[in-house]
Amino acid sequence: MKARREEGFTLLELMVVVAIMALA
Repeated sequence: MKARREEGFTLLELMVVVAIMALA
């Protein structure tokens, strides 16, 4: 998991990460 939240970490990406974790 990439832990760099420089400028591309938005609510959308947060939802994507949660979805991936939920499906994993």
